[in-house]
Amino acid sequence: MSSPAGVRLAWTVPAAYGVIGGTLLGLGLGWGSLVALLGAGLGLLGGRPLLVALALAGAGLGYGSERLQTAQPDRLAPWVGAQVTLTGDWDGQFLTLRDPPARLALSPRPPQPPGRLEVSGRLVRPEGRGVPGGFDQAAWLRAQGGVFLPTPRAVLVGTRVRASQPEGGVRGWFRRGLAAGLSPRNTALMEAVELGDRGDLGRENFAEGYAVRDAFNRAGLAHLMALSGQNVALLTGALIFMLSRLGAPTWLRYGLPLALLVPYLTVLVSVSPSITRAVVMGMAVLAGLWAGRGRPDVPGTLALAALVCLLLFPLWLLDVGFQLSFLAVLALTLSSRLAARLPGRWPHALRLALAATVLAELGTLPVIASTFGQLPLVGLPANLLAEGVMAALVPLGFLAGLLGPLAAPVNVLVSPLASLLLWLAEAFGRAPVLGWGQVGLGGLAAYALAALAGTLWLLGRVRGPAALGTVLACALLTWLPGALRPARELVFLDVGQGDATLLRLPGLTLLVDAGGSVGSDYDVGGRTVLPALRALGVRKIDVAVATHADTDHIEGLAAVLRGLPVGELWIGQRKEDDPVLAAVLAAAHERGVPVREVRRGDEVAAAGVKVTVLWPQGAPWSDEDNANSVALRVTDGDWHAALLGDLPDPVEGQIGVGRLDLLKTAHHGSRFSTDAAFLAQTAPRDALISVGARNTYGHPNAAVLDRLAGAGARVWRTDLQGTVRWPLP
Repeated sequence: MSSPAGVRLAWTVPAAYGVIGGTLLGLGLGWGSLVALLGAGLGLLGGRPLLVALALAGAGLGYGSERLQTAQPDRLAPWVGAQVTLTGDWDGQFLTLRDPPARLALSPRPPQPPGRLEVSGRLVRPEGRGVPGGFDQAAWLRAQGGVFLPTPRAVLVGTRVRASQPEGGVRGWFRRGLAAGLSPRNTALMEAVELGDRGDLGRENFAEGYAVRDAFNRAGLAHLMALSGQNVALLTGALIFMLSRLGAPTWLRYGLPLALLVPYLTVLVSVSPSITRAVVMGMAVLAGLWAGRGRPDVPGTLALAALVCLLLFPLWLLDVGFQLSFLAVLALTLSSRLAARLPGRWPHALRLALAATVLAELGTLPVIASTFGQLPLVGLPANLLAEGVMAALVPLGFLAGLLGPLAAPVNVLVSPLASLLLWLAEAFGRAPVLGWGQVGLGGLAAYALAALAGTLWLLGRVRGPAALGTVLACALLTWLPGALRPARELVFLDVGQGDATLLRLPGLTLLVDAGGSVGSDYDVGGRTVLPALRALGVRKIDVAVATHADTDHIEGLAAVLRGLPVGELWIGQRKEDDPVLAAVLAAAHERGVPVREVRRGDEVAAAGVKVTVLWPQGAPWSDEDNANSVALRVTDGDWHAALLGDLPDPVEGQIGVGRLDLLKTAHHGSRFSTDAAFLAQTAPRDALISVGARNTYGHPNAAVLDRLAGAGARVWRTDLQGTVRWPLP
């Protein structure tokens, strides 16, 4: 809390800088020392040596916390790679074992609700980020542990549930209340809103290829599915209002909500960065009101929350949820100043709501753009409408949870509110979004400068034209590099056991296949390829190529066709009875994308690069889908590359590929392709193999690797190198 004058720096601020700096140093990032020194500098500027000491002590504590978490023993290490059967407590996200004490992720995630599970599968290490903008499972799992909470270090793949027992106790009772009398979709929404459990909601779709979670993301409403300060504010506000109406004394009016926040966090909901930050801040505010200390110092309270979070969970510093939560609250501290600059004839509540929504979106912009590759364009109206729904939905849903199986009468009110929120997400989620590539250091620096200019304008330190000019100059500087040096490259995306190749040229973006997941419902196109394209700054596809009717090549194209504007879809054989190709063609029809059946000699050119179709010739078609693959030759002056789909030998040797600089080996390095005669004919200097780690097909075949080595070709593999980006000459 600050003094009445509000001029003294809260002790928590330099201490938080110190903890952040120490944590970064523990992670091996030397510039963390600058962050810690910044905290000490704030103490020196205030002439308070004690704050300098606190910043330095915070650095030591942050470093120690990070080291403690990192040094946790890996209790499942002896069983990595083995088939195992495990029994533990499933919370919807992790399975917690009692002996040995450990936590692990399950893949695929079981549809069973939280409770006691017996599962079997193979224990493996988590994978890192394979594609730009992709999910780094290994880093995410490291951030889910804490000093006193085991860090998940393994994943059980091929998970099969052998036995399950539904969750009991307080959470089980509460969950039954959220389901009483509600539809499955509304129940899934309420579990996300009240418990932060988004497992069931993640399996819901508004339509084919239009997931509920994607709609919330596109509408700018994703934060509504994560427990945060909104939940704490609405629930404690409702309780304080009830106690006030009952005439409760001040100590009870604020003391009871204060006492209930700890069990709310530890017993009812799962610990996460946003809700932990909200509970700590809520407790600090309520404690101040209970003690009669008056108005809280928001920066000091926010710094206190950061201290608590990072000392207990140091690697949350790298967690997107932690970053979004704290950046949003930091931006919201300027709400009253922005509201004061809006037209005075507007209602004060409307001005505050507008200011808060705009500032929260601007404050989190770089993290959202870099993480999700897109920015919602309708976040402002969507949030203004949705917040009104949430103001009633959160307290009513919580009451329903407290009533357990007796909650049906309350859920008569909850049901239309939940349906309305889902309708808002579905409607606003169909609006266009602004595609955005990964944000680099230059982009972050430009954003920081623009944010500083805007903040100084709100504080009255600089004039509006100067602030606006700074923002526009920063925007121009971030746009110029890409405009002056557009990409010219082949990008071989790591889509696991499958294929996806992107050709980027000025005036032409061509995608060949988009991967797929055989025997699984994992959406490679939506969850891997689309995020990668957005991270690369791809806003449209001029030509998408479906090489042949194999799931691991073309299944993901349906999601790409629905997720990005596509100019034309190329196919070879129009195989009428194939469900995967039919789904791709249906998506093309739905989006109005013309379909072209290409044949040998067809081509497209841009920026001095020519892409020529080498195969197929057309009817008669082979009975083998692989032999009907669309094969392409990419020519840039004297440089040549070939993309051969799954062509087998001897077909690949009969289509006149010619000499090559780069060969994308057919069929993931299968023994049925890339024979010695073909290598003698093409003499590639480099060979790229798109293949999945730990695949069960034996790809790439050892004999193929020997033949490539004998031909003098350097081999690049997506299972070892991840995504491979190949600049064109």
